Amino acid sequence: MLELSINEPNQLVAVAHALSSHTRINIIKLLLQHHNLNIIEIAEMLKIPVSTTAINVKVLEESGLILTELQPASRGAMKVCSRNFDDVHMCLNPIAMYKNPNNLYEIEMPIGHFINFEVSPTCGMANLNGMVIPEDDPVSFYHPESKTAEIIWLRQGWIEYRFPKVIPQHATITSIEFSLEICSEAPNYNNEWPSDITVWVNGIEIGTWTSPGDFGDHRGKLNPLWWNDSSTQYGILKTWRVDEKRSSVDNEKTSSVSIADLHLEKYPFIGFKIGVKPDALHHGGINLFGRGFGDYAQAIVMKIQYV
Repeated sequence: MLELSINEPNQLVAVAHALSSHTRINIIKLLLQHHNLNIIEIAEMLKIPVSTTAINVKVLEESGLILTELQPASRGAMKVCSRNFDDVHMCLNPIAMYKNPNNLYEIEMPIGHFINFEVSPTCGMANLNGMVIPEDDPVSFYHPESKTAEIIWLRQGWIEYRFPKVIPQHATITSIEFSLEICSEAPNYNNEWPSDITVWVNGIEIGTWTSPGDFGDHRGKLNPLWWNDSSTQYGILKTWRVDEKRSSVDNEKTSSVSIADLHLEKYPFIGFKIGVKPDALHHGGINLFGRGFGDYAQAIVMKIQYV
């Protein structure tokens, strides 16, 4: 569920604008039926020009209502679309204390605030001012300046975080999700460089997503001026989710692991680990983006719904 408040007018306006078009509503309906479609498929089904489709997809993407990712095609890459939310709630009078049966706890973790790691070259990290540590030196991940990182990359291994679990004492968690901007890790960049990226929650594997590449065909919207144009530029915003029935990536089922399997009640924190498994088919590494790099102004966002 996407929760919107009149106290966040920019996001409210963006979503309201995205939903103000019959064409965009029809695109969302198609993605409900078909889960994933590229722009050409959407244009053909709606019988509208591809250029019109692309413009409307961009509006929906910028509002956060749909997700897009580049996948290899016969000529370059194609943009594939999927829905990001099943419900949208707009609270226009927060003073009235609207009682939402699915309460939401949300927190954002800076990517430099990891608590453990196992990485192999190529690896490194940078902040808004420059390189944080010598490139391809895993030991330097212990350096205090790693806390300031806004982009982290590794060819093999994993990074682990711990999120605080700040919910009412007797609340029951119904779902948990993590959203973050990521891509593969190749020398410089390579749009066709697959990587099987896996997420674990409290040590339990919940799903793997195959990143199609390490993206550099356009400059990241947020990248600082000093960042080289020949390096990785941006990633794809992906959401791992676990609810009472299953685990998923962008609403596509990845396993039957449910909330009960995570034993969230045992600890005051929630462990989040992301990496490439030693037996992965595609060892394409990971680029992890914070607020200051890539196309999305966010780090790792955790959302917990509870009753």
